[in-house]
Amino acid sequence: MAETRRANPISDCPLTAALAALGGKWKMIIVYWLADSPRHFAALRELMPSISQKVLSEQLRELVADEIVLREETGSVPAPVIYSLTDYGRAMMPLIEQVRQMGRGHITRFNGT
Repeated sequence: MAETRRANPISDCPLTAALAALGGKWKMIIVYWLADSPRHFAALRELMPSISQKVLSEQLRELVADEIVLREETGSVPAPVIYSLTDYGRAMMPLIEQVRQMGRGHITRFNGT
C-alpha cells in the first residue's frame, strides 16, 4: 500500500512542519526506540506500555508517510511487520537527543534529584 505524504498544516511554516512530523506525546519516543534497532509492532508496544494499539498504529502510519520510518512487510499476513528509521529519520537523532537532555534537566530542576 502506497503512503501519501502529509500536507504541512500551515504553508511555509517550518515550526509547524517540524511539530507535525515529530510533535505529540509519542512520535519522538517511537523514533528514539527505533534508533536503537528495527522493531516489530509488538516490541514497540512492549517498550511503551501506556500507548494503545490504535494510537501506535496511527503514529507509525504518520511517521511512514513523512518518510521518517520505513515499514517492511516480512511476508504475507499475518507475518510481522518491521519498522526502522530511514536515513531521514536517523538525521533527526541529534534533535531528539537534545530534547531528551532538556527533559532530563527539567525533571532534575523540578524534582531536585
